Amino acid sequence: MGLRLARLALLVWPALWSAAPLFPYPILRLTTAAIGPLSVPLGSDGPEQTLEAFNLGDGSLELAVSSNAPWLTATVGAPRPCTNRSGPCLPIAIRLRTAALPRGAHTATLTVSDPRAWDAPQTVTVTVQMGGGVPDRADFFVAPNGSNDSLVFETNHTIQTRTSTDSGGDWLSVALEGLGSFRFVLPYRVRVRHLPEMAEGSYSGLVEVTGSGFAPDNKTLPVSLRVTSEPIALLTPSRLSLRVAQGTIKTQGLILVANRGLGELRLSGLEAASSAGGAWLSGAVAAPNLVTVTADPKDLASGVYEGAVTILSNAANGPLRVPVRLEVVPQAPPLIAFGGVANNTFAPGEPIAQGGIASLYGEQFRYGEPVQGTIPLAEELGGVKVYVNGVAARLFYASYGQINFQMPYDVSPGPVRVTVVRDGRAGNAVTAEVGERVPRLLRLGIGDYGIIVNQDGSFPIPPAPGIASRPARPGDALVVYAIGFGQTDPPTALGEASPAAEPLARIVPTPTVYFGAGLTGGVAALPFYAGLTPGLVGLFQINVFVPENAPRGERVPLRIEGPGYRSNSVELAIE
Repeated sequence: MGLRLARLALLVWPALWSAAPLFPYPILRLTTAAIGPLSVPLGSDGPEQTLEAFNLGDGSLELAVSSNAPWLTATVGAPRPCTNRSGPCLPIAIRLRTAALPRGAHTATLTVSDPRAWDAPQTVTVTVQMGGGVPDRADFFVAPNGSNDSLVFETNHTIQTRTSTDSGGDWLSVALEGLGSFRFVLPYRVRVRHLPEMAEGSYSGLVEVTGSGFAPDNKTLPVSLRVTSEPIALLTPSRLSLRVAQGTIKTQGLILVANRGLGELRLSGLEAASSAGGAWLSGAVAAPNLVTVTADPKDLASGVYEGAVTILSNAANGPLRVPVRLEVVPQAPPLIAFGGVANNTFAPGEPIAQGGIASLYGEQFRYGEPVQGTIPLAEELGGVKVYVNGVAARLFYASYGQINFQMPYDVSPGPVRVTVVRDGRAGNAVTAEVGERVPRLLRLGIGDYGIIVNQDGSFPIPPAPGIASRPARPGDALVVYAIGFGQTDPPTALGEASPAAEPLARIVPTPTVYFGAGLTGGVAALPFYAGLTPGLVGLFQINVFVPENAPRGERVPLRIEGPGYRSNSVELAIE
């Protein structure tokens, strides 16, 4: 065996789940999970909106709708034929009492619930743009190296734009991105770019907006551009929304601060301020490019709180203000979010293999600090249990908002019901899909490159800062890491470490590895080992030699196939 990955972080990613066949219970579905942005004149209420709820299961829905903002209300109407599908729907009328809201964007959430239904509750975000979506001005910063900067605003009507600049050439443009949404949300991107003839300094321009059916959007937008050799900070995300149960643990958000300018960006500090509720908001510079923001709900009543952190730095566009919104909710049973059962991929709606590694996303799973399981994995971790069709899963990790678990082997393929129990208190039920074998190759987090390891422990990718890497070569032995190949031969017990000596837990029959050609074709190679990684739970490794006739290049696709299944495709570099 000899080929091991010294350290592997088992990261699991959220995914959405698609429709299931009928169950002996109601299953809630909504026609949309987001409404807006809707442009509303200042001093006016917004236009009434409607969404529809329908039942994918048996029985009938008995819905209740609540809101976390006083300007947003909703009522459920009598059953009627659905607008865009066959069968009955329950209309939900949404009223926007926005006359008192100030200028700017405002977002609130509706919660649609039915205690008897699976996949409930579900949430709908509603966003209004008081005074319109076209901003009053736009300020940009670019480096003198041909770089660009942009912002996007959204309108509910098509518009015409005309741009002009005072000097520096034609550095300003506006364009519609795509065709917009079926709810008439049209995104326009304002873009600036550095041109060769532009020296460092300040430039100005104008964007004239006309033709909108929403009169406040017809305006002239001043634009400023500064060309500078100083660092320019880019924040991800540019605003934070946090949610936590009253009187429980602190919740934290992360802000990545990148430099899209020149020179060295240095973060020198952070200031936090809140509009109400006392000193619940704090933050710190955790790394040269990372800021942590912490909200403490200990002394807060249920409700919504607003604050902001200001990041101090040597950036030309600093100081940088990040709005923070905290929603404090009452303590309640554990809640799995709709679509909150996911395997270890980015693809939405994918099944989870029997014995596969999966995650749950939601809230109030655990009130204490996060806890990490040990092998053999237990049914209960920190007072938390997960059941799939009534069968107890085994737990890797449990925290307030995430649980990592191993799917039971003896759950039959098809739709399943997943629930969480916290300290004996059961939460809601959500649906997921289980498959016998759903192999997924793990990604490194750099482009589409897989977690593939050369024999010397490096990754076969192009040079990357801080990562040992070199392209693979024909004849090299590689280890490809994956999940989701199902039960092995000999079988492994749920939660138990895979054997560290023969007989090893192999995939039978042995799958084939294909180099090149994406999802079809390619150069085939038979692994010299394909099975569970010895000593671990649910993690597979496929050991294979690079064929002499494998394609060359920095982005060679690799996939794995067997009888009745095919993995996703990842990339590696081969020279």
